[in-house]
Amino acid sequence: MTDRPRIAFQGVPGAYSHMACTAARPDMAPIGFDTFAEALAAVESGDCELGMIAIENSLGGRVADIHHLLPGSNLHIIDEHFQPVRHQLLAPKGATLDSLKTIASHEQGLAQCRALFRELGAEPLDFGDTAGAAREAAERNDPTFGAIASELAAEIYGLEILRSRIEDKLGNTTRFIIMSRSSREPDPLAGPAMTSILFQTRSIPGALYKALGGFATNGVNIVKLESYITDQSFNVAQFYAEFEGHPSDPAVANAFDELQFFCTTLRRLGTYPRSPWRDTNPAAG
Repeated sequence: MTDRPRIAFQGVPGAYSHMACTAARPDMAPIGFDTFAEALAAVESGDCELGMIAIENSLGGRVADIHHLLPGSNLHIIDEHFQPVRHQLLAPKGATLDSLKTIASHEQGLAQCRALFRELGAEPLDFGDTAGAAREAAERNDPTFGAIASELAAEIYGLEILRSRIEDKLGNTTRFIIMSRSSREPDPLAGPAMTSILFQTRSIPGALYKALGGFATNGVNIVKLESYITDQSFNVAQFYAEFEGHPSDPAVANAFDELQFFCTTLRRLGTYPRSPWRDTNPAAG
């Protein structure tokens, strides 16, 4: 048992989420959970102080389930972290590239290494997380069964690295959000900020266009906008948006006023410091 404050992540030791916790919150004890829902619940219950939640990857796109879990959560986004993803092809000692028939990983890991499967002709196997796949490969000790995971996972589970940096494109990065039971809004003068919101528009023609018009006219940069169907009739869409700025900024406040006029629901998930990683990777926003 540790006396350090705990940060929840989805996965087992050696997962990229585990590595993100260590990089972003080195003073906290990373605690793994089988699912994202369990990790979020641990934060809501107070079992863990914070949650490190993967939200999107530069190659694989958005992480499944997260945007459906966020609306049901009472947590707040307080920070963001960009974690480099450097995939390794792992297998038990004695295995070779030719012996592999099945390669397991999280669905994101599989999606990020499509060229490898085309080359080897191996069967992809969707697993709960990358490090869990590595642990399974170690437990099976089968030269036909490999895993896509991190170098740390190879060390933890005693696996050989058959090939390094197998992702389809170098620069592969996963973006995480850090979540807390309480809002920790940064000082508006402390530096650039990001804000994440959920909203639904009124059922009138052009509602989304009009709702977002205030961001354009006030010069507020929206870096992410996604929609999700929320009812069985497929008529009600919920939108998740992220934009640059702090709600105390006059431009952001004006944009919010116009947005609210055309919305039936609007919820701010959090305002948090803009990661310095975005400055060295301008395509990220």
